Amino acid sequence: MTVQLKRSVTIRGHRTSFSLEQPFLDELQTIAATRGISLAALVGEIDEARPRLTNLSSALRIHVLSWLKDHAGRAG
Repeated sequence: MTVQLKRSVTIRGHRTSFSLEQPFLDELQTIAATRGISLAALVGEIDEARPRLTNLSSALRIHVLSWLKDHAGRAG
């Protein structure tokens, strides 16, 4: 099991933080690079779309899982 790392980003003009394990952070950075946007921009999009009762870290993990599942289906 990996340790959760705390990260801070600025989205829509305010600082926010989230805690993620390194593999999730690595995948988020890959997703952002694939889309040609910054990590902060990707986190901002996910933050904007998440249900208000879902914390940001959980929303980020779910986004990574959905992205990987979607792209695994395209590859196979």
